[in-house]
Amino acid sequence: MTLESDVRYLLDRFAIQDVIAKYGLGQDLHQGDNEDQNMLAQWAEVFAPDAVIDASDVGLSAEIGLAEFVDFMRGKDRKRDQGLGRLFGLWQHREGHATVTVDGDTATAISPFFHTHETRDGTANVIHTGLWHDRLERRAQGWRIVHRRLEDGFFNTFQRIANPHDLVERNPADR
Repeated sequence: MTLESDVRYLLDRFAIQDVIAKYGLGQDLHQGDNEDQNMLAQWAEVFAPDAVIDASDVGLSAEIGLAEFVDFMRGKDRKRDQGLGRLFGLWQHREGHATVTVDGDTATAISPFFHTHETRDGTANVIHTGLWHDRLERRAQGWRIVHRRLEDGFFNTFQRIANPHDLVERNPADR
């Protein structure tokens, strides 16, 4: 490899990592009670318009388009009580650092994810982990995911504790 090819790889890798991170922002900037549920505001910088998503590991089809995926997440009318918003009121999405292989104007990436959700009724928290397997292409607008496959890790539900600070052992001198 040359210095020029090394620098090109690093720039591509940073750009791809940003694309993967923006997926989580597309979710998190549109929390359950926000009026704005249009994740496509960020996801236009993540997915190619013709992207295919395989979410069969969690019960969806292996070949759905971006609009259908957003419908699943936020409902066809993008209302806060539709799609998964009817179940969850708050969430946080962390997309891990990807391993990236670049081959000219195409790339593959595998990245871990850690997603947390609070149920709308506030009684439980849900953690979902897994891996994203992405195929990307360099388009005129930059790197975009053209195919994404979700590999399910696990879902766990935890009872919500009213005051988690009560769990922390206090210094006996403070009692």
